[in-house]
Amino acid sequence: MTDPGISVVICVYTEDRWEDILAAVSSVHAQSYPALETLLVVDHNPALRDRLARAYQETDGVRVLPNAGPRGLSAGRNTGIAASRGEVIAFLDDDAVAERDWLRHFAAGYADPRVLAVGGRTVPSWASGRRPAWFPQEFDWVVGCTYKGLPPGRVRVRNVLGGNASFRRTAFAAAGGFATGIGRDGDRRPLGCEETELCIRLTRARPDAVLLIDDRAVIHHRVPRPRERFAYFRTRTYAEGLSKALVARSVGADKGLESERRYTTRVLPAGIARGLRDALLLRPGGAVRAAAIITGTLSAAVGYAVGTLRNRRTGPTFTPTPIRPPGEAPPVHPTEEPAQTPAESVRASGAGAVRVPEPRGRHE
Repeated sequence: MTDPGISVVICVYTEDRWEDILAAVSSVHAQSYPALETLLVVDHNPALRDRLARAYQETDGVRVLPNAGPRGLSAGRNTGIAASRGEVIAFLDDDAVAERDWLRHFAAGYADPRVLAVGGRTVPSWASGRRPAWFPQEFDWVVGCTYKGLPPGRVRVRNVLGGNASFRRTAFAAAGGFATGIGRDGDRRPLGCEETELCIRLTRARPDAVLLIDDRAVIHHRVPRPRERFAYFRTRTYAEGLSKALVARSVGADKGLESERRYTTRVLPAGIARGLRDALLLRPGGAVRAAAIITGTLSAAVGYAVGTLRNRRTGPTFTPTPIRPPGEAPPVHPTEEPAQTPAESVRASGAGAVRVPEPRGRHE
């Protein structure tokens, strides 16, 4: 067992999830492999930040921080990276709880120095108590969970899933942080793919990098009742198409859609066939699951087409965030204007540089 030292970052934004946040932190404290620290990054909500600061003021190993960048999940994660001390940074959703050996399985993955990211398996916890009969397992990514079609065990992947993932600190030094403007932002359209874009950028910067998913690193993700409805399913699949268009524009369609081609040509047809078979056998939900797979696929395709047209007119709307060691200023050449201050940079581009300290006592 390696001992990389893992910082856990939980990004939060609303008091409506207060009990979920407390449960997430408690699950980190109960780990068989102790976290070095837990960082709660609050997304532009002073009331929530103050409430959390009071709740954890006497709790060792928990820090409450404001998001230092623009509103949104990506900037919150970047703030956590910058403030963390571990050689590895793990991310846990604010409405999820981790099983006891979650971090132990992450840590084991980093025994190989080539491994720069390890993700896990995310299991849905339905608010209604059971999966809706129409909801296909092939689309569990709609609710932020591991979907049917991913290979089992510890396997090499193109990208990890952001709500249950970890990265070696050197990954951010090589590729930069999460891109702002591509992922979720509070109550705006439920976009995603920020971790996909980062992982592709990482393997381009480090072609020798290994990214893994270990399905023994399990978390349970709460799915509220509004996300069990078909209206959310349709909206989320459309938004995924928009996000994929941004990623493809950034990294190229070959890499940006590499995994999606297999998913669309193999996993989804098999799911439709299962649904139709269940319908013939008079099993509940078979026909509607097949119809949901078709609808979700078409909705994502429409979103991708719309996103591609928008990108051709306006270009990508997200900003990859550079990472610099503490105290290091951007280089200035004699023919260039002086570098902007961090505040000026935020006003000008919507994203500031993330400064990441060296890990304490450990180096790769």
